[in-house]
Amino acid sequence: GALFRAIPDLAWIADDGVMAVEAHERLIAAGLCWVAKGPDGNLTAFLSAEHFAQDLHIWEISVHASAQGRGFGRRLIEAAVTHAREIGLEAVTLTTFREVAWNEPYYVRLGFETLSDDALSPRLLDVLAAEIANGLPGERRCAMRLSLD
Repeated sequence: GALFRAIPDLAWIADDGVMAVEAHERLIAAGLCWVAKGPDGNLTAFLSAEHFAQDLHIWEISVHASAQGRGFGRRLIEAAVTHAREIGLEAVTLTTFREVAWNEPYYVRLGFETLSDDALSPRLLDVLAAEIANGLPGERRCAMRLSLD
């Protein structure tokens, strides 16, 4: 989250809370968290996701600042996508910030599509509404989908 310090209206995110420990533990127990270690053997990145009907939803992906730009995030997303394909899911979804280089444009490069408001499922509408209720600026948020067909 430290990268958000470079965006004045989003800088507060760098100091904001993260996903609750209990939520991480639940997703780890379900086998829906992937981690990456750096060359030094230390944990350097993680991705947490959850199954919803025919989708795998990515809740959080984080790469330590010292390891950013080295493909850790991409490889974690590839692992989650592989998992989703192996169990026959139709898509991988996520919500993120519009027009932030390491958010929406990054995911577009990985094949995700930004969903228009009329293409949002009730679940994704609920996720976005919860984010807004928790202080994220709604006009800067979007939902994205990677079709696995």
